[in-house]
Amino acid sequence: MSDRTSAAEALSPGPPATDTPHVDAGDAGYSKDLKSRHINMIAIGGAVGTGLFLGAGGRLADAGPSLAIAYAVCGVFAFFVVRALGELVLYRPSSGAFVSYAREFMGEKGAYTAGWLYFLNWSTTAVADITAAATYAHFWAMFSDIPQWILALIALAVVLVANLISVKYFGEMEFWFAIVKVAALVAFMLVGIFLIVTQQDVGGHTPGFATLSENDGVFPLGMLPMLLVIQGVVFAYASVELCGVAAGETKNPEKIMPKAINSIMWRVGIFYVGSVTLLALLLPYTAYSDSESPFVTVMDRIGIPAAAGVMNLVVLTAALSSLNSGLYSTGRILRSMALAGSAPKFTGRMNKGQVPYGGILLTAAFGVLGVGLNFVMPGQAFEIVLNLASIGILGTWGMIMLCSLLFWQRAKEGRLSRPAYRLPWAPYTQIVTLVFLAVVLVLMWWGGGIGRTTVMFLPLIAAALVGGWFVVRGRVNALAAER
Repeated sequence: MSDRTSAAEALSPGPPATDTPHVDAGDAGYSKDLKSRHINMIAIGGAVGTGLFLGAGGRLADAGPSLAIAYAVCGVFAFFVVRALGELVLYRPSSGAFVSYAREFMGEKGAYTAGWLYFLNWSTTAVADITAAATYAHFWAMFSDIPQWILALIALAVVLVANLISVKYFGEMEFWFAIVKVAALVAFMLVGIFLIVTQQDVGGHTPGFATLSENDGVFPLGMLPMLLVIQGVVFAYASVELCGVAAGETKNPEKIMPKAINSIMWRVGIFYVGSVTLLALLLPYTAYSDSESPFVTVMDRIGIPAAAGVMNLVVLTAALSSLNSGLYSTGRILRSMALAGSAPKFTGRMNKGQVPYGGILLTAAFGVLGVGLNFVMPGQAFEIVLNLASIGILGTWGMIMLCSLLFWQRAKEGRLSRPAYRLPWAPYTQIVTLVFLAVVLVLMWWGGGIGRTTVMFLPLIAAALVGGWFVVRGRVNALAAER
């Protein structure tokens, strides 16, 4: 049954009938090879990525220690988003994730909009990831003379080949990537706590709370800079929805997903807020920059042989992990769209490993454009694509919360049943989150510079979406009629 009630149902005097389960053609053909340990570590990997390992350096320099507050606030809303998606997943697991839910609750136009906004998010994030990988590689002398665009191209090629094999290999790669990231962060935090407690010298500076008082406190540049970096902080949480996409390729998601999603909140508190707080206590905020991972900066100042090199290898792993996740998720989302007619036909194709290679290749093609951006303007490539990715993230999160709100409304009407695992305080949670996302957009404009330029692209993005819909709507309607 479609997401629109029939005329007969609309005229019936009794309570609305319960909708029949929605079936998405894009869910067929996948293997169920992702295990509980994969999903749990994918959830961790989604919450710990390039936005922390590379982006935190420049954000600390811009906002000072107040960056930890920004991470905490954005983390709460990120949790609301993934919890809302988790409720939808428990209602009906789908590899199309929020695109499939948008199709059910908002029709094909909603699915089309959600899918292409998500593609905007990950195609630009892929550029950010290969830019980060190239930046990290320049830390070592052996790569310092190699142009940034060549290193970016190598990173893209390596991850693309690995992603095309099978979902099992993707799951294993993400499992070990996440293990490396978490182990490194835990080790860094233990070292940081030890340095603070024992007052060990860090590059000529004594760490501790005096670091804050001697450098104008938590808000050394005022509160406005903290507000203005929020759009970049949102980017750091861009992968939290990945576990919702992966749910379509795992057995027993009703048992696995709640545990994985619930753990995101404390991970945010420990890994993001905790590590940024330690960074602010170990060195003055002026010691950090956007050209180097802040974790590498600290390790380099400590002077432990090879410590900075090891940490740099870890953050390089994080960038490749994020790129791997982006290729994986966009491949599934584009396939769901292709089988409904709103994406190119070739993105619906799968290989023998049951991998939707067409969508993965399309995302990788945009990564190649990012290689060109690294060639033309290597110094600004990361910030430019980060802002564009933030637009896609805001749109994706907004669509998830709208789907959740419509799902809640239908359940209230008695047409659907909500699972036991629910987003708390609905519908207020959805409304407050949508307001927060709108505020972030305003802050991007208010901050000026690249952020304002990005917001000015919104009419062009909207025009592209509208124009694209008129191109694909004939095929979408034809396929809908066949179903």
